[in-house]
Amino acid sequence: MTRPAFLIGSEWLPNRAGGLNRYFHGLCEALAAREVPAHGLVTYLHKDQCGPIPLRCMAGDDAGLLSRLGGARTVARDAFEQGVALANPHFALYAWPWLRELPHDVPLIVNFHGPWADEMAAEHRGVRVRLKAAAARAIERRVYAQATRCIALSKAFADVLSGRYEVPRGRVAVVPGGVQLERFLSAPARQDARTRLGWPDDRYIVLCVRRLARRMGIDVLIEAAARARTVIRNLLVLIAGTGHASEILKSQVARAGLDDTVRFLGFVPDADLPMAYAASDLTVVPSVALEGFGLVIVESLASGTPAIATPVGGMPEVLCGIPDLLTEAATSESLAQSMCRALACPGSLPSTDECRRYAARFGWDAVLPEILGVWRESGAVIGSAS
Repeated sequence: MTRPAFLIGSEWLPNRAGGLNRYFHGLCEALAAREVPAHGLVTYLHKDQCGPIPLRCMAGDDAGLLSRLGGARTVARDAFEQGVALANPHFALYAWPWLRELPHDVPLIVNFHGPWADEMAAEHRGVRVRLKAAAARAIERRVYAQATRCIALSKAFADVLSGRYEVPRGRVAVVPGGVQLERFLSAPARQDARTRLGWPDDRYIVLCVRRLARRMGIDVLIEAAARARTVIRNLLVLIAGTGHASEILKSQVARAGLDDTVRFLGFVPDADLPMAYAASDLTVVPSVALEGFGLVIVESLASGTPAIATPVGGMPEVLCGIPDLLTEAATSESLAQSMCRALACPGSLPSTDECRRYAARFGWDAVLPEILGVWRESGAVIGSAS
């Protein structure tokens, strides 16, 4: 009898948004669609929630960290006793409690979504943060050192694994991020989407879907909007997302007198994102550091809307086939120039159909076989799906 893959995530979508959670959710759906035996572990599920594959929880939704870590260890031990083909954690913290108990014949294949410790240090300040970041890095090193293979979403992050964590390059596989294309491909035309959302018809709309944190470059986008509105008079920049930098960014907008040019949408449910992308003339991903892939780029393209991104991390790899959508630098001046050029000369941008055709290379139909190939190369027997 074929043993199932054991996947370990973090929060379950839609309980908490974020690239890791969207990727993990999509991977679970892709495995279920292809009848690849698998079950998973997430921090918590709300009442009546379930997943496309059998899911267990570490603890309740209001449980503290120690309860979650203890729950992760308990569930993992039960899974190992019943037999698994491989263990596939997507966040080092929730793999750390059970590493010593992982059977020697079970491959450990870790998906690297980003340097947790560096992200923590980049987004917060203070002595306590530095101590937490040091502990996080020790946990990460421990998990990655034991991994049979690591999967990075880009060559840029494969380099981080090798350079920052000293993981031998031969143990790192690069497999691009996967996106559930169907719901984005079915997004309506721009005018229809704007009508449904109640967005204005007489403005050039630039959408940014990001967590409101320092490394996401929202402050750079606000500065770029101030520059661009002198050229694009009817510019409207909409920022979707929440985060600890929210009030700082809103104050920046007010000080710059941009209240009519830059607006914050707050949290936009994952189910509403295809409509928001489709309603926009352009989307922007202005990250300034630690961007391993940029799923929002592909989501926007799949919705038919071009996405401009800064040349940071793995984003140039995502847009290697459409280099005109990359800014020259992660600066407000460069971002403003790209926005103005795109909005003033829309004919220079890929069409709706071209955007969607390009996004197809990142659909799970294309990505999952590569993941399964890495699993099999690691010695896992996970069924005959391909």
